[in-house]
Amino acid sequence: MIKFFDIFKNDKILHSRIINDIKKTFKKGDFIQGEHTKSFEKNFSKFVNAKYSVGCANGTDALILALKSLELPINSEVILPSMTYCSTIFAVIQSNLKPVLVDIGLNSPTIDINKINRNITKKTKVILPVHLYGSAINIDLIKKILKKHKQKIFIIDDCAQAHGALDDKKKNIGSTSDISCFSLYPGKNLGAYGDAGIITTNNINHYKKIKNLGNLGSDQKFIHTNVGLNSRLDSIQAIILNAKLTKLNSSNKKRRIIANTYDKYINNKKIIKLSYSKYAVYHQYVIKSKNRSKLIKILKKKNIQYGFHYPFSINQLHAVRKIFKKKKFRNSEILAAQGISLPIDPNLKKKQINKIIQVVNNF
Repeated sequence: MIKFFDIFKNDKILHSRIINDIKKTFKKGDFIQGEHTKSFEKNFSKFVNAKYSVGCANGTDALILALKSLELPINSEVILPSMTYCSTIFAVIQSNLKPVLVDIGLNSPTIDINKINRNITKKTKVILPVHLYGSAINIDLIKKILKKHKQKIFIIDDCAQAHGALDDKKKNIGSTSDISCFSLYPGKNLGAYGDAGIITTNNINHYKKIKNLGNLGSDQKFIHTNVGLNSRLDSIQAIILNAKLTKLNSSNKKRRIIANTYDKYINNKKIIKLSYSKYAVYHQYVIKSKNRSKLIKILKKKNIQYGFHYPFSINQLHAVRKIFKKKKFRNSEILAAQGISLPIDPNLKKKQINKIIQVVNNF
């Protein structure tokens, strides 16, 4: 069996270090917002070249805290892509804001920046791009678009799949927007062994407000200045993440090598390969095929795991489809119907990669 992503194998070299640090934490009783959490926040800030980081319970909470920290009027509009995970739009709705969808580019996993401007209205307060599959969006280009508008519009980027990605100018994703939000779910390029998330910013005021909101609106025990969330990164997950952060760059490098091999050698008229950014970290490697069902059968027969990211575009999700009624987002809907994710495990052997390529080329 060629696994999609073997977390145990990926982290095996770190297990003894992680277990020893957790044992020490058991003795110390330092479980919530302790020294390990502070250490990880500091290390992650350095990793993405941001001034401040705030750990939280998960990536969805990261988005909610970021949005709530801006204290926007109810039903302010937030522009986001029509192809992303449900958390992106759910965070907007749970923050009492109005989602406005924009399609992704043709054969691209990320929002079509050229379509953002036509969707900006007087009620637009946030652009929420998603670095889907680890492909970095050109945030500088979005900033140029926003300069044409008189009202203040924030950029909060969803970096849940882009740990270690760089933009085309080699700027770290997580350092170029007003606020950046990361999921640290186990299957991510940088993943905990449970739910976890982190938020980065270069603005001291955003940092203070997010930190307060994530700790039940409190900077001092029993003093609650805001109605906040109980969304904190615990010490055990911070220990795991601190250890895994040390090998993230090497792991991402392996992903790039595998992706480049796929790019070079997958050659089948029934397959369309997506265009990723120059310094993507390939959280997923997604291809499209009108014959997806046939390809799936062959992959199963050959014991090759695969994934769907994602089988529905946002406007097709049952929970929110009434909001968008008859609106169509062609590129997102095609990707949902035709997309399939190939194994991108950093520890794939050359023999396994060649087998995947051979199976995809011959179906």
